[in-house]
Amino acid sequence: MPAIQRSEFALALNQVANERGIDPQIVVETVKNAILAAYRKDHPDIDLEDSDEYSVTLDENTGEARVFHKKDDITPPGFGRIAAQTAKQVILQKIREKEKEAIITDYRVRIGTIVNGMVLRFAGPNIIVDIGKTEGVMPAEEQIQNEKYHLNQRLTVFLKEIREGLKGEEIIVSRADNGLLEGLLKREVPEVAQGSVEIKEIVREPGNRAKIAVASTQAGIDPVGSCVGQKGVRVQAVIGEFGGLEKIDIIQWTESIKDYIIQSLSPAKNMRVEISEEEKTAKVTVPEEDLSLAIGKDGQNVRLASKLTGYKIEIEGEEIPQFSFVFNMP
Repeated sequence: MPAIQRSEFALALNQVANERGIDPQIVVETVKNAILAAYRKDHPDIDLEDSDEYSVTLDENTGEARVFHKKDDITPPGFGRIAAQTAKQVILQKIREKEKEAIITDYRVRIGTIVNGMVLRFAGPNIIVDIGKTEGVMPAEEQIQNEKYHLNQRLTVFLKEIREGLKGEEIIVSRADNGLLEGLLKREVPEVAQGSVEIKEIVREPGNRAKIAVASTQAGIDPVGSCVGQKGVRVQAVIGEFGGLEKIDIIQWTESIKDYIIQSLSPAKNMRVEISEEEKTAKVTVPEEDLSLAIGKDGQNVRLASKLTGYKIEIEGEEIPQFSFVFNMP
């Protein structure tokens, strides 16, 4: 039977074994199994009960393949071409598998960071994003619902996790995860990247509003000022990543829960706060002109403040105390 050309088989096997770090014997056994499967496909009359009696030998030097039934050589004429094609397909598949493994391993250590991406295509509710060496999957729940996505759109995404999908392991990316905001702040604010400003808490309603509590770990550094930047340039760069859709409040974290609640209700000012640490509730009184700011559109400001501080917050106006707004923690 004609042998598989050495220039094709031996070099391809060598490429897989040496460059991709795969044991040559694993490749050889995989090729033998694939060749046997190809033979069986061309001979559907093989008795299934007798199928274990069929085997393949493969010369690792020449690439010559032979098919045996028990001890009899039953290699059909012209089978060398089929064996060569099969071997090539298997080796290329092994190369792809190994390369994908290496890529996944590379991205596994980058989970929890942000990367620049580009929208490649839409797969049902999912968005497939080019993230460099491979593709990421952004499921519907990781998308910002009021963002509009289009082909070739460039955006920053958060590498959230690697999980098993229909075609093996998939890298899940997100625009809705809090990690995206944290990563953007690290990118835009050197003090955050270096650790002299610490992000204590992030709460957000993606695409609408977010509150970020920050604290300084180094004397003489203003954590809020560092994150906002001169004339707001740093926080505006982060907001720009959302096309201006998501408003971001940067607030000072403090151990004093009373002061923390006041900070969390920014931009409202001149508040009086009475708290019950046992019940984790706070009654906040604000001047009438700041009432709508404290509550926010559809209660959003007080809702986020409550999530940020972990307290149930009740707000009432100073001049009209009978008008009040209560938000219960979920």
